[in-house]
Amino acid sequence: MALRGRNPEVDWPARPDTSLALNRMGTFDWDLESGRLHLDPTALEVLDLRPDEFTGTSEGLRARLAPAEAARLDARVAQALKDGRSHYGAYVRSRRRDGTPAWTHIQGHIVRDRRGRPYRVIGILRDAAHDPGEPGAAGAAGEQAEGRRRMTGVVERTTAILAHARTVNDVTDILKDPQALGHLGAVSVMLGIVDGGRIHLVAEGQLGAYVPEIEYTRIDAQFPMSEAVRTMQPVYLASREEFQVRYPRLWPYIEPLSVRSGVYLPLIAQGRPIGALGLLYAREGEFTDEERNLLMALGSGIAQSLQRAILFEQEHDLAEGLQRAMLPRRIPEVPGVRIAVRYRSARMGRDVGGDWYDVIPLGEGRVGVMIGDVEGHDTDAAAVMGQLRIALRAYVAEGHTPGTAMARASAFLRDLETERFATCTYAEVDLTTGMLRLVRAGHLDPLLRRGDGSVHRIQVAGGLPLGLPHRDPSGAGTAADTGTGYPVTSLELHPGDTLLLCTDGLIERPGEDPDTGLRELITAVHGGPVDVQELADVLCDLVGDSGGGDDMALLVLRRRGTPAARGGGPLRQRLEPGDPEAPAMARHLIRAAVAAWGARDRADEIELAADELMTNALVHTEGGGQVSMRLTAEGRIRIEVEDSSSALPRPREAGDWAVSGRGLMLVDNLSDAWGVEPRGGGKCVWCEFAAAAPAPAPA
Repeated sequence: MALRGRNPEVDWPARPDTSLALNRMGTFDWDLESGRLHLDPTALEVLDLRPDEFTGTSEGLRARLAPAEAARLDARVAQALKDGRSHYGAYVRSRRRDGTPAWTHIQGHIVRDRRGRPYRVIGILRDAAHDPGEPGAAGAAGEQAEGRRRMTGVVERTTAILAHARTVNDVTDILKDPQALGHLGAVSVMLGIVDGGRIHLVAEGQLGAYVPEIEYTRIDAQFPMSEAVRTMQPVYLASREEFQVRYPRLWPYIEPLSVRSGVYLPLIAQGRPIGALGLLYAREGEFTDEERNLLMALGSGIAQSLQRAILFEQEHDLAEGLQRAMLPRRIPEVPGVRIAVRYRSARMGRDVGGDWYDVIPLGEGRVGVMIGDVEGHDTDAAAVMGQLRIALRAYVAEGHTPGTAMARASAFLRDLETERFATCTYAEVDLTTGMLRLVRAGHLDPLLRRGDGSVHRIQVAGGLPLGLPHRDPSGAGTAADTGTGYPVTSLELHPGDTLLLCTDGLIERPGEDPDTGLRELITAVHGGPVDVQELADVLCDLVGDSGGGDDMALLVLRRRGTPAARGGGPLRQRLEPGDPEAPAMARHLIRAAVAAWGARDRADEIELAADELMTNALVHTEGGGQVSMRLTAEGRIRIEVEDSSSALPRPREAGDWAVSGRGLMLVDNLSDAWGVEPRGGGKCVWCEFAAAAPAPAPA
């Protein structure tokens, strides 16, 4: 039923679109990717545009905006997009069809996708001439007393809230909160920070009358905010005439608004100005002594909070810069793999962590990758991280085995006497054979995504975190104990397989069990894109704003090639003198390849023959050697062991009690064929096996 005395054409309650239209507020929807811009009928009316005149793009607005105003609006939107803000606002001068001047207020909400990329802006257009007028005068003494009590309470509450602000953004968010300074009666709030010889406007109030002063103004300019900083005295403006006479450069922005008074407070900390606060009011008249004292108290509280926030961010930037300087400046291109790395700071003041990653090309088709985390969140943790990363990199580059390199890095950290420990995972990939060797020091298990999309944790037999006293490993399984306290786990990385290493910052969630984050990670890896760069971006989005306050490092490695069954080699493994794990790795590699090539029944014979040839190379030569294995065109499994000695081996008879001398006899009896080939400064001893065992002779 229509209400008596009201317009029967307006529904009760009024629909949102009706409410906006009656207040001359139109809406717009801007698709940033296609450039399309939709204006509703009220928005067209505010701009005095006919539907047939509007082109449907942002260029269509320029018919009603002066060129300088259009450029200023474009700059305001671009800055909001660049700063990652969700809102922006601006007053722009426009002109109607007949050429008369007008003011239009534009407010936009920026919509972003999961990666934070803006793709849409939704907002309102408002006729600024319909801003609220001057409020009624509060003549009664009781109302004045209530107003003073309200202002005092607002100043006290705002100062208390500001005491918890840690960053400049925290300060500006508090100042723009309508529940805070809005109760002071101000219709606009502005905050500027001194930056060299200029003032940078960093906060814009949205309470109905923001004055778009130039974003950067010189301290010696004729603006009230500049004068407050320059003289370190507050600037009070009691009437519109005072605005016009004292600040003619500002007056064109004030004239179309309902602003009738204002105050600009210098923000002084340790005897020097660090910024200024501007408050604009719709009421006219001088500020009382009590009001001035309250405003000065407010300015003092804001100045202390702002200085603390600036120093806090400076310390964080210093610590974060140190941390990033300790990380690799670039990731090398390694043929045969795609590698992506990501690092995200916790953004907790100077509390940066010791997370790191590294990629080390090792030559001969091998690459090493590592990830780790030094205990603590301070600049010392970042410095220790840099030293430890470089030390571990040096040990690996010198040719030490993964277990030995990890043990030496642990001893190095103990020698630093920092009383800190670190967790780490190191993986070494032979891209020719696909052999992956991993060693873990108290770190998270890696994840492996196979070419078919299945994802599982790699159970790596680990040792203690780096820097802690040594103890013997208790892990077994597929790990080969190096005797260093850091056993090595081996498996094959097929073409199309993806290895993922990360620190715990990726899976920690505030107030949740770590297994929850791990399950989310596994799900994301399973359904994630194949490209490692895109996959790394998707995984970083898991943290978002809900991270656990810890740094996060991530390394993703994908072996290039089409996922397929294991082929016919060749497979190679280096044999170093004094390296007890190389023959074990080779035996594991040979047994896996034999099974893949359909000769599982002969695996024991082939492994034993290969072991005898490797032992001869390590015992009877000085320079070590290399074992290789391939499937020949005739379908025979061929094992070759090369060394640097030119002395040719020969079979010999061993006595009943001899402990050696039977190696070549075993090879001769086990294999289908064997022989020796000179190879430059050394030789190659080989043996071959048919993929299927020969049929037994008839009885």
